[in-house]
Amino acid sequence: MPVQRDDVISELAAFAKFLGGLHRLVRRRMSVAEALSIIQTRLDNREANFLTSLEGSVYTNPRSPYRALLAMAGCTIEDVRELLKNEGLDGTLTRLRTEGVYVSFEEFKGLTPIVRGSLHLEPAPGDFDNPSAQRYFSSTTGGSTGTGRRVRLDLKHLEAVLPTRIVVFHVQGLTGIPTAAWMDLPPAGLKGLILDIAAGEKSRHWFITRDFGWKRHAKYRAATHATLMAIRLAGGGKSRWPKHVPLERAVTLARWCRDQVKIHGACMMYSSVSGILRIAIAARENDIDMTGVILRGGGEPPTSAKVAQIVASGATFYSSYAFSEVGTVGSSCLNATGPNDQHFMEDHLAMIQATRKVPGFDVEVPAFCFTSLLPTAAKMLLNVESDDYGSVDTRPCGCTWEKLGFSVHIRDIRSFRKLTGEGITLVGSDIERVLDQFLPGRYGGSALDYQFAEEEDSRGFTRIIIRVAPHIVVPDERKMIEFVLDSLRQLGGGAAVAEAAWRRANTLAIRREIPAMTSRGKLLPLDIRKAG
Repeated sequence: MPVQRDDVISELAAFAKFLGGLHRLVRRRMSVAEALSIIQTRLDNREANFLTSLEGSVYTNPRSPYRALLAMAGCTIEDVRELLKNEGLDGTLTRLRTEGVYVSFEEFKGLTPIVRGSLHLEPAPGDFDNPSAQRYFSSTTGGSTGTGRRVRLDLKHLEAVLPTRIVVFHVQGLTGIPTAAWMDLPPAGLKGLILDIAAGEKSRHWFITRDFGWKRHAKYRAATHATLMAIRLAGGGKSRWPKHVPLERAVTLARWCRDQVKIHGACMMYSSVSGILRIAIAARENDIDMTGVILRGGGEPPTSAKVAQIVASGATFYSSYAFSEVGTVGSSCLNATGPNDQHFMEDHLAMIQATRKVPGFDVEVPAFCFTSLLPTAAKMLLNVESDDYGSVDTRPCGCTWEKLGFSVHIRDIRSFRKLTGEGITLVGSDIERVLDQFLPGRYGGSALDYQFAEEEDSRGFTRIIIRVAPHIVVPDERKMIEFVLDSLRQLGGGAAVAEAAWRRANTLAIRREIPAMTSRGKLLPLDIRKAG
């Protein structure tokens, strides 16, 4: 669908306002004490902030799909206020969901219309946007499970997420040390750079895995250059264009980390979990001691096997949980019980869980449903289902997050969208055990060297391809397939069911090729994307 001229003009006007107002944010220099105070105030006023957000972004916004859903449920703002008084925030959200006031993952992504009884909505891409956003930089979501959606990085939103970024760095001991990100355009890395400067941090470095050319990515390159120049003019220092470091040169970043530790005593590198694992493996293969390095990974589940390899390099690992629409969702517990034990960022988000059936498989999962609490959120969320599920509890842990008032833990986070593939399904945790533990244990290499993928043969039958990196020695591919099938049978449950079906249908095949990464550098255990 061609971009309308009016849309282009409005985008350019909004970006011009973004550049014009950027100097105020860049000069913000928010202190840790101020950030902690803001976070505490938000924790103390969650219900009031929710009401303010609902009034300003939903009830007065004719385009909001939530307004239609609330009207269908016969729920006025006074009704919401009464529910909050009697049942609290989580109880109110649960009641609203029961009445049909929610948006499923597929509905939010625009894959299916919103249908509740006689109500039929087909929201436009911008209908979930915060209507108060006026000065913004357009970005996109990662698109791991479908087409990425546009997210507007409004200046008010960036200033609102700044305290969270400062407190996360404070809790994890990152304040004042050199930091770097290994991530690509569109400008997720640029957002981090802006926030670091607004927090008074000066040692920020940015690496990208792909060398973006002007012809294909002219819009993002031009916008990024303009933003870097605006930052410099606002007194944010000399911000350089990100340095290209391809995935196969991860050792370059391991050496960068080592050199930073020698000079400053510590440093931090952020990337996808797969990117962090590549750096750690490269460090071990080249005898680089990563002691003093903090490696932070997000975008995919940090399994036990991956984390074991990361920390074997000598580095400290912290997981992060975030997505573009809301920013930080969770931050690593300092006394974690597992590789993906997060403290939920309840100062700006609310979350309930709702049971949903995984498409194509007789499995139900407790999906996360998020609600944004601040009127500055980039997108308004009201019981919006993500494609993630996991465990939620309030166990006492004694770490700094708990002392600050963040008592809710989210653990074992997985994506139910990655459980299913054209009728042949395997639970994500079982896929990960085969790829992360069984295959490397038998044939060597690491989790980066193996991947499941789907494709249809000439007759339309689904085939499950096991991608195996070319450097892995495989004396007999048929025996490797038998090993995978035997491993699935030993796991039992749904894995054993899949094993029996795949063995009968001769579904598995080995392909000697490097596992495919997403456009954001993520390595998905099951690559469900369609070719072309």
